[in-house]
Amino acid sequence: MKTFHTVAELRQALKTLRLQDKRIAFVPTMGNLHDGHLQLIRKAKELGDVVVSSIFVNPMQFSANEDLERYPRTLAEDQRHLEADGCDFLFAPDAREMYPDGKRSQTQIEVTGLSDILCGASRPGHFVGVATVVTKLFNIVQPDVAIFGNKDYQQLKVIENMTRDLSSNVEIIGADIARNEQGLALSSRNGYLTPEELAVAPALYQTLVWAKQELMQGCADHDQLREQAQQKLEAAGFRRDYFEIRAQHNLQTPTEEEKRLVILAAAFLGKARLIDNITLELP
Repeated sequence: MKTFHTVAELRQALKTLRLQDKRIAFVPTMGNLHDGHLQLIRKAKELGDVVVSSIFVNPMQFSANEDLERYPRTLAEDQRHLEADGCDFLFAPDAREMYPDGKRSQTQIEVTGLSDILCGASRPGHFVGVATVVTKLFNIVQPDVAIFGNKDYQQLKVIENMTRDLSSNVEIIGADIARNEQGLALSSRNGYLTPEELAVAPALYQTLVWAKQELMQGCADHDQLREQAQQKLEAAGFRRDYFEIRAQHNLQTPTEEEKRLVILAAAFLGKARLIDNITLELP
């Protein structure tokens, strides 16, 4: 695996492969990799001739009260994992390589209607940072296909819509959520949990499964279901953020005719804010 720290170096390396008509698969990350990330790399191996990943802790998607400085940076270990799983090129720029002032871009991209709800309401500006940096990375790498995890379901929808609206020639693939044996979705932020909190954390997924079962059995009172779910999480030790039932395709409040739903949850446990989701199709 070759590691590049500048845009110019990476573009030069990919230029030759592109002339050879190689299919480029791309997995953008913020590093501190776990098996969920590596599953995306393995998926990319199936979908492309050349696998490119990026590691960039994007300051634009962190608000002033969030953990930008505390976010774990483990480049050497990440490089070993990526190489072992078949990544060909790693792009690991610093903030100044991505942004002239080292913090953000004067040109910003917002996917209206999706960026200010759910996690966007809890983290104002977050999805503007995500959409802007992913657009920049797409322009740098020019991949044929890009793979994202379904755990960040709202992020996936933001990127799908952004790619469509900007006529980007990138196929977006959502990969299944990677979970541990207890059902907890793998996340870099799980590292903030104490052993006691790790034992509690699977309750988030368990509550999603319970809510899915209620909906499949005909529950039509979404307000009551949301409140019961929040109470279950609080009883387990979580602090509430949101628990919502939305239409899969646009994350809006579903109509009575809507069959394809997604249940999305975010909750605080100790120092960590955990997110998860589960999809369903009503009979």
